[in-house]
Amino acid sequence: MDELMIKKPEVVALTQNGGLDHVIKPLTKEIHLFDTYVAGVSYLKDKSVLQEIKIKDRLTLQREDNKFDDKAILILTSDGKKLGYVPEKDNAIFSRLMDAGKLLVAYISSIHKKSIDYQQISIGIYLVDF
Repeated sequence: MDELMIKKPEVVALTQNGGLDHVIKPLTKEIHLFDTYVAGVSYLKDKSVLQEIKIKDRLTLQREDNKFDDKAILILTSDGKKLGYVPEKDNAIFSRLMDAGKLLVAYISSIHKKSIDYQQISIGIYLVDF
């Protein structure tokens, strides 16, 4: 027999409208690893991002090829705008986890405006576990 047999069509129907995200999401959990802050905020070229963020926003963490720090982790907003970096003093373990294929995300825990052009943004880093 060389044909694919579908024994549970309701499972297939779940995956057809909107992909697997809504099926897999309930199977994931986020494990809190560490609290830190966003480094490099004062060097942002597009400071408009500081007006758009809010507490509890989910942030994307992405490894970056960086000549100043070989363990650099870029922090992006949900729409892909650069917010800053995980501080160099904190990124060694997280960069190893990411290099090993682990998915890490962050959430904004507090925002303190220090001046017109600078905000101190505290974040929690989470491991997304399946």
